[in-house]
Amino acid sequence: MSYILAEIANKIGAVVQGDEQCEISSIATLVDAKAGQIAFLANSKYSAQLLDTHASAVIVNDAEAKNCQTNALVMDNPYMGYALVAQLLDTTPKPADRIHPSAVVDSSVSIGENVTIGANAVVESGVSLADGVSIGAGCFIGIGAQLGENTAIWANVSIYHGVVIGKNCLIQANTVIGSDGFGYANDKGNWVKIPQLGSVIIGDNVEIGASTTIDRGALGNTIIKNGVILDNQIQIAHNVVIGENTAMAACSVIAGSTVVGKNCVVAGLVGINGHIEITDGCVFTGMTMVTKSLTESGVYSSGMPCQPNKEWHKTNARIRKLDTITKRLSAAEKDLLALKS
Repeated sequence: MSYILAEIANKIGAVVQGDEQCEISSIATLVDAKAGQIAFLANSKYSAQLLDTHASAVIVNDAEAKNCQTNALVMDNPYMGYALVAQLLDTTPKPADRIHPSAVVDSSVSIGENVTIGANAVVESGVSLADGVSIGAGCFIGIGAQLGENTAIWANVSIYHGVVIGKNCLIQANTVIGSDGFGYANDKGNWVKIPQLGSVIIGDNVEIGASTTIDRGALGNTIIKNGVILDNQIQIAHNVVIGENTAMAACSVIAGSTVVGKNCVVAGLVGINGHIEITDGCVFTGMTMVTKSLTESGVYSSGMPCQPNKEWHKTNARIRKLDTITKRLSAAEKDLLALKS
């Protein structure tokens, strides 16, 4: 697979500087690129690498184009250009290339055109697979689940009964969707299981990383709306709702019945409490702990940066004295006011 620069420019909305007929077959970094490859410059701190790159072309903005020693594709947002070219030159195979003879597919399954199912996958009764669905080896698709057009499911994913997944979704290996939420009642110290009777509804153009778990709802549904992207090893509890185009990085968790707005960004290792609401456009930096509802968009942080161990022990000792110090300060303020009066 290869394209000339003129073709690539047309597809990504860039302007060619140099040889329009230059042929490109793959993409690489400025440092590693060789002849026949295209690179990109999205961060000015790497500008010096333009002078030494062996790439046949580089995606740059207008300000950097004059420094480019090779062919260039000039556009306002080179990083977006990189994303579009990477899609164009993507060589990732589909999760499966046919319906494998070892796949177990119930006779009642509705199968659209160009559906592929990998080896040893199990597709249970009443499942609907729309056109272009691709299911990897070893997957389990439970009773009555629905997968929309061109959705791809990588190996060993488990999709429980009644789960609905929209079109153009991508789900990476070992993810579990629709498992039971953590619902129990306590009877004098004994835990009594509450059956989780809802489902999981996932919108269109959603991407979910490897080994992520999304629990089904207790009564209503857990809902992941259009355009959401979830990283690896995320936990989404029962009855959570995540708004359109929200992004979550690895190892973050959301407790049950929380509603997260649209266009939010959740960094890694963030913990979000249950039964709260987070408005649109909130950004949480790494290791933030969200304990209450937020009604104003903005950037929120609470994780404490690391420091040398000896300093941390001193800090920790002082933190444990904060309550005493606060009481003493309050008393001193009262005494000072009394003296002034």
